[in-house]
Amino acid sequence: MAYIKIIEPNEAEGALKNIYLELEKSRGKLANIHKIQSLNPESITRHMDLYMTVMFGKSPLTRAQREMMAVVVSKANRCEYCQKHHLEALKHFWKDDEKLRAFQKDYKSAGLSSVDFLFCQYAELLTRNPDTKSSEEHICKMKDSGLDDRSILDAALVIAYFNFVNRLVLGLGVEAEQEGTGGYIYDHQS
Repeated sequence: MAYIKIIEPNEAEGALKNIYLELEKSRGKLANIHKIQSLNPESITRHMDLYMTVMFGKSPLTRAQREMMAVVVSKANRCEYCQKHHLEALKHFWKDDEKLRAFQKDYKSAGLSSVDFLFCQYAELLTRNPDTKSSEEHICKMKDSGLDDRSILDAALVIAYFNFVNRLVLGLGVEAEQEGTGGYIYDHQS
Protein backbone atom coordinates (compact mmCIF):
# COMPACT_ATOMS: atom_id res chain seq x y z
CA MET A 1 0.00 0.00 0.00
CA ALA A 2 1.26 3.47 -0.87
CA TYR A 3 2.72 5.48 1.99
CA ILE A 4 0.88 8.66 0.97
CA LYS A 5 -2.65 9.56 -0.10
CA ILE A 6 -3.58 8.77 -3.69
CA ILE A 7 -6.48 10.30 -5.57
CA GLU A 8 -8.12 7.50 -7.52
CA PRO A 9 -9.61 8.17 -10.97
CA ASN A 10 -13.20 8.03 -9.67
CA GLU A 11 -12.31 10.76 -7.11
CA ALA A 12 -10.34 12.98 -9.51
CA GLU A 13 -11.63 16.40 -10.50
CA GLY A 14 -10.50 19.24 -12.72
CA ALA A 15 -6.97 19.12 -14.08
CA LEU A 16 -6.18 15.78 -12.44
CA LYS A 17 -9.23 14.13 -13.99
CA ASN A 18 -8.20 15.46 -17.42
CA ILE A 19 -4.64 14.21 -16.93
CA TYR A 20 -5.90 10.76 -15.96
CA LEU A 21 -8.21 10.61 -19.00
CA GLU A 22 -5.40 11.70 -21.34
CA LEU A 23 -3.02 9.11 -19.89
CA GLU A 24 -5.56 6.34 -20.36
CA LYS A 25 -6.06 7.45 -23.96
CA SER A 26 -2.39 7.91 -24.87
CA ARG A 27 -0.81 5.08 -22.83
CA GLY A 28 -3.61 2.51 -22.88
CA LYS A 29 -4.20 2.59 -19.14
CA LEU A 30 -3.34 4.42 -15.95
CA ALA A 31 -0.39 3.13 -13.91
CA ASN A 32 0.16 3.44 -10.18
CA ILE A 33 3.31 5.49 -10.85
CA HIS A 34 0.98 8.18 -12.20
CA LYS A 35 -1.50 7.97 -9.34
CA ILE A 36 1.23 8.27 -6.68
CA GLN A 37 1.78 11.83 -7.96
CA SER A 38 -1.93 12.74 -7.83
CA LEU A 39 -1.46 15.34 -5.09
CA ASN A 40 0.73 17.30 -7.54
CA PRO A 41 -0.93 16.90 -10.96
CA GLU A 42 1.63 19.10 -12.74
CA SER A 43 4.35 16.64 -11.71
CA ILE A 44 2.50 13.88 -13.58
CA THR A 45 2.46 15.98 -16.75
CA ARG A 46 6.14 16.93 -16.49
CA HIS A 47 7.08 13.36 -15.57
CA MET A 48 5.26 12.01 -18.62
CA ASP A 49 6.90 14.59 -20.88
CA LEU A 50 10.30 13.34 -19.72
CA TYR A 51 9.25 9.67 -19.95
CA MET A 52 7.90 10.05 -23.49
CA THR A 53 11.02 11.90 -24.62
CA VAL A 54 13.48 9.45 -23.07
CA MET A 55 11.63 6.23 -23.86
CA PHE A 56 9.69 7.02 -27.06
CA GLY A 57 11.40 10.04 -28.61
CA LYS A 58 13.55 9.97 -31.72
CA SER A 59 16.84 8.26 -30.85
CA PRO A 60 19.53 6.02 -32.32
CA LEU A 61 18.51 3.56 -29.57
CA THR A 62 15.74 1.09 -30.28
CA ARG A 63 12.75 0.87 -27.97
CA ALA A 64 13.94 -2.61 -26.96
CA GLN A 65 17.37 -1.28 -25.97
CA ARG A 66 15.74 1.37 -23.79
CA GLU A 67 13.48 -1.24 -22.16
CA MET A 68 16.49 -3.52 -21.52
CA MET A 69 18.30 -0.75 -19.66
CA ALA A 70 15.11 0.05 -17.70
CA VAL A 71 15.00 -3.55 -16.50
CA VAL A 72 18.71 -3.69 -15.63
CA VAL A 73 18.51 -0.47 -13.60
CA SER A 74 15.34 -1.60 -11.86
CA LYS A 75 16.82 -5.00 -11.03
CA ALA A 76 19.96 -3.37 -9.60
CA ASN A 77 17.72 -1.16 -7.45
CA ARG A 78 15.45 -4.09 -6.49
CA CYS A 79 12.41 -2.25 -7.88
CA GLU A 80 9.94 -5.04 -8.61
CA TYR A 81 7.29 -2.62 -9.90
CA CYS A 82 9.48 -1.23 -12.71
CA GLN A 83 10.97 -4.63 -13.52
CA LYS A 84 7.49 -6.05 -14.01
CA HIS A 85 6.33 -3.19 -16.23
CA HIS A 86 9.42 -3.04 -18.40
CA LEU A 87 9.88 -6.80 -18.76
CA GLU A 88 6.35 -6.77 -20.17
CA ALA A 89 7.39 -4.06 -22.64
CA LEU A 90 10.55 -5.97 -23.55
CA LYS A 91 8.44 -9.08 -24.16
CA HIS A 92 6.36 -7.02 -26.62
CA PHE A 93 9.49 -6.21 -28.64
CA TRP A 94 11.42 -9.46 -28.37
CA LYS A 95 8.51 -11.89 -28.64
CA ASP A 96 10.88 -14.54 -27.22
CA ASP A 97 9.92 -15.92 -23.80
CA GLU A 98 13.10 -17.98 -23.43
CA LYS A 99 15.38 -15.01 -24.09
CA LEU A 100 13.26 -12.89 -21.74
CA ARG A 101 13.55 -15.46 -18.91
CA ALA A 102 17.33 -15.65 -19.41
CA PHE A 103 17.56 -11.84 -19.44
CA GLN A 104 15.44 -11.55 -16.30
CA LYS A 105 17.68 -14.03 -14.51
CA ASP A 106 20.96 -12.42 -15.65
CA TYR A 107 21.42 -10.24 -18.74
CA LYS A 108 25.00 -11.56 -19.04
CA SER A 109 23.70 -14.98 -20.10
CA ALA A 110 20.85 -13.83 -22.37
CA GLY A 111 22.76 -13.97 -25.67
CA LEU A 112 22.63 -10.23 -26.29
CA SER A 113 24.43 -8.54 -29.16
CA SER A 114 27.72 -6.92 -28.18
CA VAL A 115 26.16 -3.44 -28.33
CA ASP A 116 23.14 -4.45 -26.24
CA PHE A 117 25.48 -6.08 -23.73
CA LEU A 118 27.48 -2.84 -23.47
CA PHE A 119 24.28 -0.86 -22.85
CA CYS A 120 23.24 -3.26 -20.09
CA GLN A 121 26.70 -3.14 -18.50
CA TYR A 122 26.55 0.66 -18.56
CA ALA A 123 23.09 0.61 -16.94
CA GLU A 124 24.35 -1.61 -14.14
CA LEU A 125 27.60 0.33 -13.69
CA LEU A 126 26.02 3.79 -13.64
CA THR A 127 23.33 2.59 -11.21
CA ARG A 128 25.63 0.83 -8.76
CA ASN A 129 28.69 3.13 -8.97
CA PRO A 130 27.74 6.49 -10.49
CA ASP A 131 30.85 8.32 -9.28
CA THR A 132 33.61 6.01 -10.48
CA LYS A 133 36.24 6.29 -13.17
CA SER A 134 34.71 3.09 -14.58
CA SER A 135 31.99 5.10 -16.35
CA GLU A 136 34.57 6.94 -18.44
CA GLU A 137 36.32 3.68 -19.27
CA HIS A 138 33.02 2.06 -20.23
CA ILE A 139 32.10 4.99 -22.46
CA CYS A 140 35.42 4.50 -24.26
CA LYS A 141 34.45 0.83 -24.83
CA MET A 142 31.09 1.93 -26.22
CA LYS A 143 32.75 4.42 -28.57
CA ASP A 144 35.26 1.76 -29.66
CA SER A 145 32.31 -0.49 -30.54
CA GLY A 146 31.02 2.19 -32.92
CA LEU A 147 28.42 3.88 -30.73
CA ASP A 148 28.18 7.63 -31.22
CA ASP A 149 27.87 10.28 -28.54
CA ARG A 150 24.11 10.68 -29.08
CA SER A 151 23.58 6.96 -28.40
CA ILE A 152 25.64 7.21 -25.23
CA LEU A 153 23.75 10.33 -24.11
CA ASP A 154 20.40 8.65 -24.71
CA ALA A 155 21.54 5.58 -22.77
CA ALA A 156 22.59 7.79 -19.84
CA LEU A 157 19.20 9.54 -19.95
CA VAL A 158 17.34 6.21 -19.77
CA ILE A 159 19.54 5.03 -16.90
CA ALA A 160 19.20 8.28 -14.96
CA TYR A 161 15.45 8.38 -15.54
CA PHE A 162 14.93 4.88 -14.17
CA ASN A 163 17.08 5.56 -11.13
CA PHE A 164 14.75 8.52 -10.47
CA VAL A 165 11.57 6.51 -10.99
CA ASN A 166 12.82 3.54 -8.96
CA ARG A 167 13.38 5.85 -6.01
CA LEU A 168 9.93 7.36 -6.41
CA VAL A 169 8.36 3.88 -6.49
CA LEU A 170 10.40 2.47 -3.61
CA GLY A 171 10.34 5.63 -1.51
CA LEU A 172 6.56 6.05 -1.69
CA GLY A 173 5.49 2.40 -1.62
CA VAL A 174 4.06 2.14 -5.14
CA GLU A 175 2.63 -1.32 -5.66
CA ALA A 176 2.01 -3.21 -8.89
CA GLU A 177 -1.47 -2.93 -10.34
CA GLN A 178 -3.80 -5.76 -9.37
CA GLU A 179 -4.83 -6.57 -12.93
CA GLY A 180 -1.28 -6.97 -14.27
CA THR A 181 0.71 -4.77 -16.61
CA GLY A 182 -0.68 -5.69 -20.03
CA GLY A 183 -2.70 -3.21 -22.04
CA TYR A 184 -0.12 -0.45 -22.39
CA ILE A 185 0.76 1.11 -25.73
CA TYR A 186 4.42 0.28 -26.43
CA ASP A 187 4.89 1.56 -29.99
CA HIS A 188 3.76 5.18 -29.59
CA GLN A 189 6.06 7.82 -31.04
CA SER A 190 6.18 11.29 -29.53
